[in-house]
Amino acid sequence: MLSAIGPFAIDMYLPALPSIGQTLNASMAAVQLSLMVFFVSMGIGQIIYGPVSDMFGRKAPLYFGLLLFAAGSIGCALAPDVHTLVVLRFIQGLGACAGMVIPRAIVRDLHTGHDAARLMSLLMLLMLVFSVSPILAPLAGSFLIEWFGWRSVFWAVTVAAALGLALLATSLPETRPASERVNSSVGSALAGYGKLLRDRHYLGLVLIGAFGMASFFAYLANSSFIMIDHYGLTPRQYSITFSVNATAFIGVSQFTGKLSQRFGLVKVVNIAVTGFAAVMAVLLLVNLGGVDRLDVLIALLFVGFGFLGLVVPTTAVLALEEHGEIAGTASALMGTLQFVVGALVMAVVGLFVDGSARPMVLGIAGSAIAAFVFARITLGGTRSVPAV
Repeated sequence: MLSAIGPFAIDMYLPALPSIGQTLNASMAAVQLSLMVFFVSMGIGQIIYGPVSDMFGRKAPLYFGLLLFAAGSIGCALAPDVHTLVVLRFIQGLGACAGMVIPRAIVRDLHTGHDAARLMSLLMLLMLVFSVSPILAPLAGSFLIEWFGWRSVFWAVTVAAALGLALLATSLPETRPASERVNSSVGSALAGYGKLLRDRHYLGLVLIGAFGMASFFAYLANSSFIMIDHYGLTPRQYSITFSVNATAFIGVSQFTGKLSQRFGLVKVVNIAVTGFAAVMAVLLLVNLGGVDRLDVLIALLFVGFGFLGLVVPTTAVLALEEHGEIAGTASALMGTLQFVVGALVMAVVGLFVDGSARPMVLGIAGSAIAAFVFARITLGGTRSVPAV
């Protein structure tokens, strides 16, 4: 539940972007900024919540984050103009990211000492929770927008935050006791981040996943405008097409464990990222060749995001593999870099929006190729990572 609140606040929001622009008399770029700042604040916040949860326990920062998220959501629902909305979305993101990074640390608290196969299954469970929301949230959001207007989306996520607070108070024990917090401090957190930033292998793996996710973020930021305004879909039809691509990501990701056991994590990453980059490069070439068809776009994105479903969880496991003693800090930095890279790609694509699909396709293909390049640099050497 906690892991899904942040993604829901993104995905329920997507069908509302065009109507927000119309209601608040805002440009496409201004409305997209309200989405981009949410990603930025989620990235910045994760790097803070990770060490704070090590120092003060897991539940206190979760309470703070959920309350901040709820306050930001209520403010967004009442926002009178797009500038106020952008500021409040930033605040909302700072609260939402507590539910992104701390549950991963809780899993690590509960399962310290398990082998890589167990870690894989736990991370895949988290990825499933993260990924289900792109299927359900846009559909729910489209109904809310149709019946009650775009502001109802923010009231809905406020209710979700309230439910999260209730479950946190009644169903989740503290998993980091006071005895384990004595060695956690600002200094130890900074030392951990310094160690990670000097580890080129870790950074390379994180950037493979970050550019993979950035391609999906470029799709998040632009797809509603393109599908609704350019191709003429209704918000509900857009939600269905969005869900199709999310289904590809989820469905293929469920094979990660079995494929990794048979072929090894590194081989799975290399094959998947090659397929991902190849399909997205074909999409770009088709678009540059003048083919501007919705069915072609959806089909190629379906295949490409299927490959992405193998790339993201495997690179996450490999990145954390050698940093078990600071897994919370490593997870926080990984999340921060993913969201920051995603926000930068969204910002660059936003500079070139022209109402067509081409800027989005360029952003998706460019991110996929960048992920491929980092995979060749990071995993092309002799450093060995055993099969799960």
